[in-house]
Amino acid sequence: MPYGSGVQSVPGISDTAKLDAWISANADVGQARLTGVSLISGGRSNLTYRLDLEDQTLVLRRPPLGHVLPTAHDMSREYRVLSALAGTSIPVPGPVAFCDDTEIVGAPFYLMRYVTGRVLRTREDGANVTAEQARQLSEFVIDMLAAIHSVDIDAVGLADFGRPAGYMTRQLARWQRQWELSNSREVPGYDDLVRRLAADLPDSTDGTLVHGDLRLDNMLVTLEPTQVAAVVDWEMSTLGDPLADLGLTLMYWTDPGDEDWVRVSEGGSVTAIPGFMSRAQAAQRYAELTGRDISAIGYYMAFGCFKLAVVLEGIHARFLQNKTVGEGFEREGPAVPRLIERAHHLLDVG
Repeated sequence: MPYGSGVQSVPGISDTAKLDAWISANADVGQARLTGVSLISGGRSNLTYRLDLEDQTLVLRRPPLGHVLPTAHDMSREYRVLSALAGTSIPVPGPVAFCDDTEIVGAPFYLMRYVTGRVLRTREDGANVTAEQARQLSEFVIDMLAAIHSVDIDAVGLADFGRPAGYMTRQLARWQRQWELSNSREVPGYDDLVRRLAADLPDSTDGTLVHGDLRLDNMLVTLEPTQVAAVVDWEMSTLGDPLADLGLTLMYWTDPGDEDWVRVSEGGSVTAIPGFMSRAQAAQRYAELTGRDISAIGYYMAFGCFKLAVVLEGIHARFLQNKTVGEGFEREGPAVPRLIERAHHLLDVG
């Protein structure tokens, strides 16, 4: 039977025959052949696909379609961190194979094992979550963040995965460059926000492994028993300031009664259901687990808003170019000015 026979292509994977042949030659799947490819919805950056083989299921990750910003969407870095963390206390999908041949699907990609679990993103996703389960899940997010920040980078082979010294200075410069390369409009308050962030850049604390985008909906979870099956979406991981990681996590964290001010993926809204810790309780738990001083967390949350605004502006640019795959991308553009406003508010209140 020809490779890819009868397997329908999807945007981002147009030649299933090439992919099927590459998997057979490079992945440890025995004689299993590709029987189906489908987009796993929910992501807004790198594209994630479910690959059904005759006797197993894999997941493929590749960069988004259209213009990709320099230094962004590096598949080899994602694959490296998954390989490094496999077998540690940080649950990650098992890495299978990496491909840098752009002739297979049009871009570098990697394969990992499929992990069964739920993604809890919206209030609707959490409709059947009990208050006790919600409490456990909120604790898991912070506990996992603390665990990531305590990984022995030398032991797992990630000592050269980034440069912790000067991390925040480089982050500010990097995201400014990304903005300049992707934005197509004037956004009120952006220039002043960059000025304020630069003026108050904190001295980085210790350098650790950072996830770069840790929130509940970047974890696959089970409810019976309540546990984390896998932490996913490591595309922005590096070595850096752990408080920047915490700030971004708390930026997504919506308390009951908060305005639902981030209407992008509704990433923080599930944390407002009964049982979840408040944002302040989550921050305090992290401080107690790690012993780190979080008195400047308002700045780091503002920086998280800035970073997300830049990311969403890039996604908005791809949406305008008709290069996005999936639904809901029309929300990203309007979210950008709200994030800029939110960042200013966080800096105002300290």
